[in-house]
Amino acid sequence: MARAVTLFTGQWADLPIETLAAKASEFGYDGLELACWGDHFEVDKALADDGYIQSRKDLLARHGLQYFSISNHLVGQCVADATIDERHRAILPDRLWGDGDPDGVRERCAQEMMDTGRAAQAFGVDVVNGFTGSPVWHLIYRFPPTSDEMIDAGYQEFAARWQPILDVYAELGIKFALEAHPGEIAYDIYTAEKTLEVLDNHPSFGFNFDPSHFIHQLFDPVKFIDRFADRIFHVHVKDSKVTLDNVSSILGSHLNFGDHRRGWDFVSPGHGDLDIDSMIRALNRIGYTGPLSVEWEDSGMDREFGATESAAWVKANDFTASAVAFDAAFADE
Repeated sequence: MARAVTLFTGQWADLPIETLAAKASEFGYDGLELACWGDHFEVDKALADDGYIQSRKDLLARHGLQYFSISNHLVGQCVADATIDERHRAILPDRLWGDGDPDGVRERCAQEMMDTGRAAQAFGVDVVNGFTGSPVWHLIYRFPPTSDEMIDAGYQEFAARWQPILDVYAELGIKFALEAHPGEIAYDIYTAEKTLEVLDNHPSFGFNFDPSHFIHQLFDPVKFIDRFADRIFHVHVKDSKVTLDNVSSILGSHLNFGDHRRGWDFVSPGHGDLDIDSMIRALNRIGYTGPLSVEWEDSGMDREFGATESAAWVKANDFTASAVAFDAAFADE
């Protein structure tokens, strides 16, 4: 096995972490990527309670599970979104939502992301995965007429909100890995380039590579690895399948995940359009040795079946790069 295979706990936050850890071990995972919601990894408790960090380490050790990162997607989303509304209320604890004033929400969430870096350092990991939110996602269609100046102003706003967080991470020795994703400041290669540019290539900013979000945008995920070889800080294994049939739309048609009429949907790894062989070869090329973390989402499959199958599938398809040329044996003949 070339790399540790972990399970991202975000989609399992309805289960207590003790329950999930036991299940993940039985499913065949080597570790957990703990989400900062539910009771899986609570940032405020990690900083306030001297015993909290050790309790998490002890829990994982009891089940033979490793840890390499923590993830705070939900709070990160609220740092830079243009609109703060009931969607954000649904994903935030009361202490961060407060009175719901948008600027207050953004400021409290920015502070929480700084604290997430501090908690990560205390936990002994050097990567925080997450979302950033976006001041420009609502402008994606460029109509009503949208100027380049409006887009640039949105990127500058993003940088102003995230630069202080990243500066804290730099002081702590922590990397922030954005899961490039529709709805975020970076969702493809060009927007990722623009994001790095507006941040002056901040050394603490990179990416949590997740191919599922590129597959349904109809570009090759491997191109993202090749372009940002030095910025891939973490990897999700997640799959999606395009099912365009000359009726459905790649935009999703305002249909919820799992609706068979959608033009694409997330599916369990190995059941979609992910070319894992090409992905592994690309990760080998750039020297990525971190975990492969399964983010399991499939509305049409039992999740325990899917998670178990996924652990075995990823392990079966991961491999290390060759240390010698395959024809080296012929050199002396």
